[in-house]
Amino acid sequence: MRSRAALLAALVLVASVVPAVRAAEVRLFLTQSQEAFRAGELDSISVDPLGILRLAHRAERLAAIEEPFLLSSAALPGGDGWVIGTGNAGRVLRIDKSGKVEVLFTTEEPEVFAVWADAKGAVYAGSSPDGKVYRHADGKTAVFYDPDQTYIWEVEGDGKGGLLVATGTEGKLFRVESDGTGKVLYDSDDAHLRSIALLGDGSLLVGTAGLGLVLRVTPDGQARTVYDASAPEVVAFAPDGSGGAYFAVIASEASLIDLTGGDRTKTEDKNGDQKEGEENGDEEKNDDEGSADVGFGNSVSLASGSRPAGFHGARSEVLRWTAGAGVQSVWKFTDETVYSLLWLDGRLWVGTGLEGKLYSHQDERMMLEKDVDQSQIVALLPGDAGPAFATTNGAAFFRFTKGMERNGKLTSDVFDAGLQSEFGTLHWRGVEPDGTKVRFSARGGMSALPDSTWSDWSAPRPGHEISLRDLEPSRYFQWRAELESASEKSPEVHAVEISYLQSNQPPQLDELAVLEPGQILVPSNFNPQNQVFEPAYPNREGIFTTLAETKDTRGLKPLWKRGFRTLRWTARDPNEDELTFAIDVRREDDADGWLQMEDELEDERYSFDATVLPDGLYRFRVTVSDERGNDGAEGATATRTSEAVVIDHTPPSIAAVKRDGGRLRVEIEDPWNIVHEAVFSVDAAPWENAKVDDGLLDSRRETLVLEPEKDARLLLLRLTDAAYNVMTYDLSQQLEGRR
Repeated sequence: MRSRAALLAALVLVASVVPAVRAAEVRLFLTQSQEAFRAGELDSISVDPLGILRLAHRAERLAAIEEPFLLSSAALPGGDGWVIGTGNAGRVLRIDKSGKVEVLFTTEEPEVFAVWADAKGAVYAGSSPDGKVYRHADGKTAVFYDPDQTYIWEVEGDGKGGLLVATGTEGKLFRVESDGTGKVLYDSDDAHLRSIALLGDGSLLVGTAGLGLVLRVTPDGQARTVYDASAPEVVAFAPDGSGGAYFAVIASEASLIDLTGGDRTKTEDKNGDQKEGEENGDEEKNDDEGSADVGFGNSVSLASGSRPAGFHGARSEVLRWTAGAGVQSVWKFTDETVYSLLWLDGRLWVGTGLEGKLYSHQDERMMLEKDVDQSQIVALLPGDAGPAFATTNGAAFFRFTKGMERNGKLTSDVFDAGLQSEFGTLHWRGVEPDGTKVRFSARGGMSALPDSTWSDWSAPRPGHEISLRDLEPSRYFQWRAELESASEKSPEVHAVEISYLQSNQPPQLDELAVLEPGQILVPSNFNPQNQVFEPAYPNREGIFTTLAETKDTRGLKPLWKRGFRTLRWTARDPNEDELTFAIDVRREDDADGWLQMEDELEDERYSFDATVLPDGLYRFRVTVSDERGNDGAEGATATRTSEAVVIDHTPPSIAAVKRDGGRLRVEIEDPWNIVHEAVFSVDAAPWENAKVDDGLLDSRRETLVLEPEKDARLLLLRLTDAAYNVMTYDLSQQLEGRR
């Protein structure tokens, strides 16, 4: 690793400097994109698609609500407040502009997924399960319509004094007249009609859950599919005021609907072919559809949601439909679930979970406007200065007010330096208009999640370059930005860089191997051309041999070169420093006699001519060093010593030859290695394996038994030891006594 002085010098690095990959260089944590900033925790801070942090539009929590879940919301006429549908006690609440909350009425069923208020202030609520539509007016509440359906997902006026009711699990859309009489307007092939939106021409957009269809339904009940989504659920609509509409499709474990609860089938695909689950042309829905569970994905009643097994697409996608252009994708959310949409003042607002983020989309850009502590933003409603919105899993009601937040902060995601590190400078780019201020603080620790063992937050400091030298050495790190404004202008943060230097860790040698005698490693594309390489053993089909084929090994291939030995090892460095290697050798009986063979090697292998070493036992030592990338004493080394290795240049010899009738008994020996091969040839015939007296050729002394033909004239014996030392002996003279 580079010295501390080098770290101090590196603190003046500007943003354009790109650090080298080697750990010897000072590294940077760089945060400058919307995605990177969003990974942290934002409080009254917005971040636009270009990754610019600003103080957010001012929003206030108007009311904290003592209900387990908020499920639906609608605005009362004349700006007279809002109504909220809740679970799991079936209460419908009214919130006035001052934030006062009162129970308007309670349904017999536990969940209220749909509420709507007409121009006279009458409130309609759709309860589930065993769905009913309730009407509250003039202080009185009564069941207004019973569609005999399990779930009621949407209730909305039809613009003509009637009511539209979207249901599940039979996928029916009802029109209910002002006197409470109703009929089926449209009967879908899908299990749930999840969302509806009334268009200016009186037609409806209907979104289904199960097949993920967007349907356009005319006032007389005629339906046409305008979009077939890959995701199974169309969760929300937002008419754009010009005849088109935005809508959101999801495939999420956090959906309100558990689509795994029943085996729904689609009767026909786009080509009219029967789909999986049909039998004998039966197009009726499966009776199990009524068993679908409902609940937030992280609620007590855990639902599997609407994300099919094996689905790899985004969890949410926002799209736009127009009659002339069809459907175009607007934005995809890989990990977030969209629950609500609102078109307001020329801008699309998007409420998501499970981290309670509110976005706005304008000019083809999606901007994070608000990050709340509550898990899901389930409803968006128009307000005077921006949207009002309801959250659940921490039930609360918020509204935007005029102006901008005066204070906000962003706590970054936890950064991992990989090893214990020293931190240098926090440098940030951005602007601070008059009357605004940006201050940064930092902390660190050795646990992956911040806990009591981390250091305290440093005092917030102004300036674009802030020293972090007083932080304790840590592996994990966080920074926090605090933005302030005394005017209607906001400071901006465009990028944050943190320099750090890992504490140097010694390199490691994981293994050291000495290859077989004569074996060398060359690149797999190596062409020896005029260089001579020999096979590891002769071809037994004849006396004359050729080079055998070789296979690649990790980009290398083994070849054989007489007299050579090869060392091979693997090394790694926790800091990813550049490594060099040194090779030493000594005789086994000379513990202090290490002699250097090579230094400053860069490859993890070394082949050498072993004929320079006399016969004997040797050990080899590999030393790995990271000093090349470090200053002086800060470099570190590690060593590994091989097992004892036999260096043997002496071939096997014949100790004695004895006649035994028509046979020859040949005693052979080798001073260092076992005899690896013993073959003989009679009158230049192909080599044959010699018979071993004890049946196994496995020691340094053996007795061979040869039985050549009586009229043989030439008898050759070739001996090869384990070091591939070869010697051929002429035993022809021994034949004369046999004739």
